[in-house]
Amino acid sequence: MIEKKSYNVLGIDSGLCGTAGIRRYRAQKEGFILTQRTRLGQERKRQRRRIMRRRRILIAALAALAVIYIWGCFYYSRHFYGGGTVFGIAIRGQTVESLKEGVREKIGSYSLTIQTRDGEETITAEAMWLEYDDQEEIDALFAEQTPALWFLMFRTTKDDLDVAMTIDERMLGEAVGALFCMQTENMTAPTDAYLEYEDGAFVVRAETYGNQLEYDTVYPVIYDAVFGGDSVISLDELSCYVAPEVYSDTEGLLTECDEVNRAAAVEITYDFSDRTMVVDGSMIAEWIVFGEDFSWSLDEEAIADYTYEMTYETDTFGQTHTFTTSYGSEITLKGGDYGWCINQSQTVEQLVGLIQAGEPVTTEPVYRYSGICRDTDDIGDSYVEVCISTQTMWVYSEGECVVTTSIVTGDVAKGYDTPSGGVWAIDARLQDYMMTGQDYDVEVSYWLPFTGNVGIHDAAWRSEFGGDIYKTNESHSCVNTPVSAMKTVYEYVQIGWPVIVY
Repeated sequence: MIEKKSYNVLGIDSGLCGTAGIRRYRAQKEGFILTQRTRLGQERKRQRRRIMRRRRILIAALAALAVIYIWGCFYYSRHFYGGGTVFGIAIRGQTVESLKEGVREKIGSYSLTIQTRDGEETITAEAMWLEYDDQEEIDALFAEQTPALWFLMFRTTKDDLDVAMTIDERMLGEAVGALFCMQTENMTAPTDAYLEYEDGAFVVRAETYGNQLEYDTVYPVIYDAVFGGDSVISLDELSCYVAPEVYSDTEGLLTECDEVNRAAAVEITYDFSDRTMVVDGSMIAEWIVFGEDFSWSLDEEAIADYTYEMTYETDTFGQTHTFTTSYGSEITLKGGDYGWCINQSQTVEQLVGLIQAGEPVTTEPVYRYSGICRDTDDIGDSYVEVCISTQTMWVYSEGECVVTTSIVTGDVAKGYDTPSGGVWAIDARLQDYMMTGQDYDVEVSYWLPFTGNVGIHDAAWRSEFGGDIYKTNESHSCVNTPVSAMKTVYEYVQIGWPVIVY
């Protein structure tokens, strides 16, 4: 038995079953080849049509571009293609004449709006006689243009071409001067930031800007704006206003504020024993004087006025004293050289230095003359009391009477009266002192002068004291004292002690 086989070649099923099969196989194969050749031919035709179509499109495009380019060359041989401006007018697409006409019209209708801090104002071309002055700048610009390169228009610069204009500067000046904002009565000057004392401290007060303008600043700004073709300008943005010189955040002002606050925080207490006078921040603040470049100083004249008041209230030197005698009566004493006297000039220097030091302190003024007690009643409780009418002397030390003695004062008959009715101070303490006068030369063991050559001393040559001796038995104004009492007097009495004579 013979097995039959079949094959599929190129999609043709063939059976090996004899001659008929072979012929059928060959026919199928030839048909397949013919079909493939037909398909290939059709594909080649389609490719040739596509190529031709592309060539026609390319040729059409090139032709169109050529037409556009030629048209552009023709068009831009009469028109601008640049991207710039002239007096704010775009030049692209303009002819020389149309651009000139546009510039002429725009300049003729030009007006400048001026923004101020108080509103807006306007200056027109007519007000300043503004006109276009053709200097052929536009012609020159067009001459520089190459029509064949018009297609590069988008790479051209966008600068603004300056064109000549004529203006009557006198008319412009008058227009500027006539602006509402330029009138003096409508201006408020700026103020600098400054320091002010409030609620116990200096604080910074902010600057104010005002609206003050100066013609020499405004005119050139407006002039430039006109020739620059600007339609609106802001005087504020162009820094035309007179500005403050010192601002609230200026470093120098803030440093100065810290310094004066340290000074004003000082409290200086002047001690007068039973009373005080206090210099506090409010007083110091009034004395601070602000200078240039954030400097400050103290008003020494004002401080001198204060020390004068201090002197007036507390000085006792040569002033009237009220005194209660050992007899219990109250008397008024005028004159003498005992008491306290402030040295005003040195106290001013002292006070200035204490304020600048910046530290609180309790102190005393600088004295020209000083006493023993600084109470209001500055005689105190240590003093020498001399009563001429009773020829008695008392010495009190810290309120205790340590000496009571009879004395002999100046010889009234010869005009050697002992100075009285006042308070004097012991000027010196001397022992074994030689007293010399016109008609005497005598040595004493103890000498306590209190006014000139008048003083208290022992009188060993006298055997009697008190009574009316002083009226006839001479003493050359001094207070003659028994030797035994004088020794005790000398032990207690010190320089500066008050001597009351009445």
